[in-house]
Amino acid sequence: MNTGTIKRLRRALVVFTLFFALWPAVNTANAASALILYDDRPNDQFGKLGFAYSIMLRNLLGHFQGMTVDIVPVQNYTNESINNHDVTFYLGTYFDNPLPANFLTEVMSATKTVVWFRDNIWQLEWDPNAGFSNQFGLQFNGLASYNAIPSPLNPNPGFFDTISYKGKSFIKFYSYDAASGIGTADPDAGIMQIIDPAKAQTLVQMSNPALNQVAPYIIKSGNFWYVADIPFSFIDPKDRYTVFCDIIHDMVGSNHGEQHNALVRLEDVGALVNRDNMKTLSDYFAINNIPFSIALIPFYRDPLGQFNGGTPMEVHLADAKNLLRAVKYARKKGGSVLMHGYTHQYNSMLNPYSAVSADDYEFWDIVNNQPVIEDSVQWALDRLDAGLTEMASVGLTPFAWETPHYHASPKSHQAFVQRFDTAYMRAVYFTSDNPDLNPSNPTRDIAVGQFFPYVIYQDYYGQKIIPENLGNIEYDISDIDPSSNFNFTSQDLIANAEFSKTIRDGYASFFFHPFWLEPVLNKPGFQDLQNTINGIQALGFQFVDPRNL
Repeated sequence: MNTGTIKRLRRALVVFTLFFALWPAVNTANAASALILYDDRPNDQFGKLGFAYSIMLRNLLGHFQGMTVDIVPVQNYTNESINNHDVTFYLGTYFDNPLPANFLTEVMSATKTVVWFRDNIWQLEWDPNAGFSNQFGLQFNGLASYNAIPSPLNPNPGFFDTISYKGKSFIKFYSYDAASGIGTADPDAGIMQIIDPAKAQTLVQMSNPALNQVAPYIIKSGNFWYVADIPFSFIDPKDRYTVFCDIIHDMVGSNHGEQHNALVRLEDVGALVNRDNMKTLSDYFAINNIPFSIALIPFYRDPLGQFNGGTPMEVHLADAKNLLRAVKYARKKGGSVLMHGYTHQYNSMLNPYSAVSADDYEFWDIVNNQPVIEDSVQWALDRLDAGLTEMASVGLTPFAWETPHYHASPKSHQAFVQRFDTAYMRAVYFTSDNPDLNPSNPTRDIAVGQFFPYVIYQDYYGQKIIPENLGNIEYDISDIDPSSNFNFTSQDLIANAEFSKTIRDGYASFFFHPFWLEPVLNKPGFQDLQNTINGIQALGFQFVDPRNL
């Protein structure tokens, strides 16, 4: 295999700052309706962050079938909204954002569940007329942040960065840039003290290892909950986001039992895939009774001839004989096919690598971080229909959709749900249907990436999402492809799975590129795949067919 083929087939792990067992009874909750309130500061930089986090929370609520969710700026709160919903979440993301008096009053008199995140609780607790401490047995002692300002002399000053849950330590993200002297994190946390243990209890604890301090991370007092920070910033499988993905079951009253499924997907399978690699993988899965799926790219394009000696190259699915034989064989061995874009690239533009299928973005201009020029629902529908036609021409019907590199415009998502009832992926969400992410715009929109550790039956865009939450095996081959410059092996995937198992119905779902079996790469891809499968099974996960979810 030449270096062009390797680079063409390669796809890096996407990072955002996922029949021998049947899915158990439908995951429902006592709460049938939810209200999400957020701080909206449209004229301030990052003023839309509260809305972005509301979208992420709304997505997790989509795990509970039949639940309706309303998202409202807190300043638009109307009387009796709390008691007209089974559970209300308030995301305090903007320091000292003024809260409506009727909202504060109704929190105190609520007969339904209220979950308060971090900021602005002082507007209630420090009001001597509210009676917060007496009613809930809690006292707010202020916000904690960095122990000291990050600096060259103290690049890692520490903060409440460790959340303990089910015997594991979940670590909040922190990074220090020596060149700028800036630390990147979300270090702020509300310090809430229990003053009456008969009324309140700590469900999850956080700690500041540098100062050897501990404090509650999640507290419950009757129908009132307090979460010390915003668990949607800098999410990671080993971050406190995973803790919240489990605790949210209790917040909405779901009694879902322990059930741990696993999924594996062969990624970026296109016209030039190595048929022998696909046979080896298909045989391995079949022998070990592992259901698997194949992310198929229907139409291969290399419009600039990047890997074809300067001559443009296109291969329609009907003409991709090796691919069709490989897919036919894989299906006999238990493989299922999903559609992974139409061409998995965008026109003749380097977006950002080569304009070659499996290398580039298709439904987003990643170079300029904006929608593509043609962006519209109809444009995306035309591409989906073209891909479905390619597949139908060879007798294939995909069971799900996967967005190339998990990144597409809101209008493209509106098209996806018109052609597919199921997606199998992570996703990026925007605070506008026509997002303006230009950094020079002080009131710009915000995009947030999110993975899911379990099935989301309806996300913000109306999609059912099968999860991929562990990542993928990756190796440093920067001597061949400069954009592939890190290692992510079976040990990393298994570690992520260990943390996912703290979620009562958490998945272990990952993907694998068949090209890692190429001898020219001299990488232990096949062995790492087997180690990952064995390690996930040893943790108690059971591989299932995604078509049955």
